[in-house]
Amino acid sequence: MRAYVALGSNQDQPERKVREAFEALAVLPGTRIEARSSLYRSPPWGLREQPDFINAVAAIETALQPHELMHALLTIETRAGRVRTGPRWGPRALDLDLLVYGDCVLDWPGLTLPHPRLAERAFVLMPLAEIAPGLDIPRYGAVEALLQKIDASTCKRLSPTA
Repeated sequence: MRAYVALGSNQDQPERKVREAFEALAVLPGTRIEARSSLYRSPPWGLREQPDFINAVAAIETALQPHELMHALLTIETRAGRVRTGPRWGPRALDLDLLVYGDCVLDWPGLTLPHPRLAERAFVLMPLAEIAPGLDIPRYGAVEALLQKIDASTCKRLSPTA
């Protein structure tokens, strides 16, 4: 199944954390990375008094079911030093969000697909448009059309990840 994962960090060498997260995704069982976006720098979302984030998106092919993939993403976060205490949208060593899983639409405790706020966030849509510009997201529509509806001026492309 084709899935898209957002990667983000703003603590403990965030560029390194995001690059290491790409490596961790690549070794998940039954999973391979099909595309990696460039890295992007963006201001924090929600709680503003924190460092900027480094963000990216990975396109993967996976045999894992949505709940299995989500569990694997949470495990990668924990291994990278993510602690789930503190304010919502606060600083994070690593944040991995399952954005899209094929054409799957679901709303389970702990997992909503597609990701419920992806259409609002330049730091998700810009890297997603880079690697999948024609992607049509269930419930939301085309990535490029979504990107046209938001202000993406504060999200800056840094470098390719390869």
